[in-house]
Amino acid sequence: MSVIRLLVLGAVRQHGRAHGYQVRNDLEYWGAHEWSNAKPGSIYHALKQMAKQGLLVAHETAPSTAGGPPRTEYEVTEQGTEEYFRLLREALTSYDQKPDVLSAGLGLMVDLEREEALALLERRLASIEEWRKAVTEYYVPENGPGELGHIGEIMDFWVHSADTGAAWTRGLVARIRRGAYTFAGEGEPFVGVLAEGEENPYATRQPHPGDAE
Repeated sequence: MSVIRLLVLGAVRQHGRAHGYQVRNDLEYWGAHEWSNAKPGSIYHALKQMAKQGLLVAHETAPSTAGGPPRTEYEVTEQGTEEYFRLLREALTSYDQKPDVLSAGLGLMVDLEREEALALLERRLASIEEWRKAVTEYYVPENGPGELGHIGEIMDFWVHSADTGAAWTRGLVARIRRGAYTFAGEGEPFVGVLAEGEENPYATRQPHPGDAE
């Protein structure tokens, strides 16, 4: 799946309307440039592509009172909202060994209702357990990796990763069941985006031509 599409749609959706630099700033605030391919070029490209595809609508804005250039503000369409929730649900359920997918889903999961988020995470847990069961038909962790030669270290790594992922997912499910976080329909949501002009302490401050668009 395209993590960039999910992240960009999520950031625009939280603002209501946002220009490209706001989206870039938010994703850097989330640290997405460190754990995903959310680099400036990818972000600006995704905005333009999704506008062409009807997932976003582009609004031309007037120049700022400070004399800055006009910018394009983006807004998520109905089709874009459907795509956003499809990607979000996939991110929370898929056990595909890609941490950026799950990370994006976790950062946006509160846009779902609590019970749905729990159900999706339970499905993810079931997928991990099913994958582990299939692997251990051929590799028994208790016997150690040496029985398969050094290739066994590959299997050992993946099984241990699965066990860690399952334990972590169970912990998250338990925290959510105990009432952690504010999900959709439960009240005032957590504000995870920066207000216009708010300083971002995690900004890379590397200029990009798309910043002025």
